[in-house]
Amino acid sequence: MRDERRITIREAYAEASSFLRQRGVREPEANAGRLLEHLLGESRSGLLLRWPEPFPQEREADWQRLLERKASGEPVQYIIGEQEFYGLPFTVTPAVLIPRPETELLVEQVVRLGRQLFGEAAGGPGAGGVASPTIADVGTGSGAIAVSLAVLCPSWRVTASDIAPDALAVARANAERNGVAGRVAFVEGDLLGPWIERGERLDLVVSNPPYIPEADEAGLQPEVRLFEPRTALYGGADGLEPYRRLTAQLGELPALPALVGFEVGQGQADEVRRLLERAADWDEVRIVPDLAGIDRHVIAYRRKD
Repeated sequence: MRDERRITIREAYAEASSFLRQRGVREPEANAGRLLEHLLGESRSGLLLRWPEPFPQEREADWQRLLERKASGEPVQYIIGEQEFYGLPFTVTPAVLIPRPETELLVEQVVRLGRQLFGEAAGGPGAGGVASPTIADVGTGSGAIAVSLAVLCPSWRVTASDIAPDALAVARANAERNGVAGRVAFVEGDLLGPWIERGERLDLVVSNPPYIPEADEAGLQPEVRLFEPRTALYGGADGLEPYRRLTAQLGELPALPALVGFEVGQGQADEVRRLLERAADWDEVRIVPDLAGIDRHVIAYRRKD
């Protein structure tokens, strides 16, 4: 950075934050901190302890490359190759959507209701008497939902699908990374197609499908529009096409799942609830808001066949 005086790590962070702010990057301090933690191999607390140290000169070129990538709009998760989800580490690449915090709430809802219906390893069969339910994570992407469910509920038999082979490779790596490679099966295919073709019964279907209307593309943040995979973003003209297809496919399975959970886009929850209600007779179809108060998840379940 400067030859006449070695700047400290804290000063490098401050300069980087200012640089990113000038380039229009949102949350420049958080992004600079995360990139610096990645560069130096430190946790947040470890980085703070090293604030007074001189910034390592041998890393200056690498540091500038990281900052330029972030200034161009590239998501920091793709730059460092990682995103935490439900307290677990996940590898992310441009082949997969970056896991969002709101999807953690979908996992939370599915686990809570699933344990009531099926039970899990620690508690045995639930009210439905299914000790090892079969779970389908449709459009798994990074595998965040499937892997988290396998970690949280060891007796559940989890299968995850995606139409993109590159995404499945990332998901498999994340199952291995989190110690559940032997308990999550991955299949390539479109929506519920792989299970329908095999005539496989499913107890629980969960999905965070593409739901952004194609007309909204121009208004998306550049980090999303320019870098995240299109097949994981857009759900047709109104964003609802994947839900129409998924709810129609439920009737093609050998039996209706006891629990279905979808993440939805803003303003879509009521229509997705109606699609589910038309698809089957449920005990309840509920809408669950995220922490911002946006109706984000639609959950349908029935207690018995």
